[in-house]
Amino acid sequence: MTPMPSQRPYHHGDLRAALLTGAERTLRDRGAAALSLRELARETGVSHAAPGRHFKDKQALLDALALTGFERLAQALEGADEPARPLERRLAALARAYLGFAVDNAALLELMFARKHDPDVSEQLAAAVDRSVGSFTRLIADAQRRGEIVAGDPERITLAAAAGIHGLAAFVANGSLPPDEALAGLDEHVHLLLHGLRPR
Repeated sequence: MTPMPSQRPYHHGDLRAALLTGAERTLRDRGAAALSLRELARETGVSHAAPGRHFKDKQALLDALALTGFERLAQALEGADEPARPLERRLAALARAYLGFAVDNAALLELMFARKHDPDVSEQLAAAVDRSVGSFTRLIADAQRRGEIVAGDPERITLAAAAGIHGLAAFVANGSLPPDEALAGLDEHVHLLLHGLRPR
């Protein structure tokens, strides 16, 4: 008997990627609450049990989406930095890449920083966070060596700078700030991060 098109098999290695693609589409269009392994199986055209070969439950799927998001964010940030630029332009380029990711992946960004993750993937997520935020840390450490910013623990300084940029991205992601307004004011935002609020 010929299988129905809705139950077509997937080649080895394709199903996980197909499920993640479908899950990200659902996340973007309807939110994390709408995600269902059973519905993803139906949409992907495989049996209800098939997703279980890759994701033991919905939380495992959410964690895999978060890891994918951090990997993409890290790539975007690593590609944005040019060490030959002046510090303010370097930081603005990283901030623009981060904000661009937030604009294009609002729901994914929110999921990435959700507090609930399976303990089994906590180390993987921590490493992914370190890799993405590492672009900022490397910039800060390099700027310290050049005498462009204050001395101190580069990770703590990175936390202060990244928190300001992530806060802006979060406002965009949750709809509090229009993306075009955030992008238009980004250079001023970075200038304030570097030079502070006190009048000179």
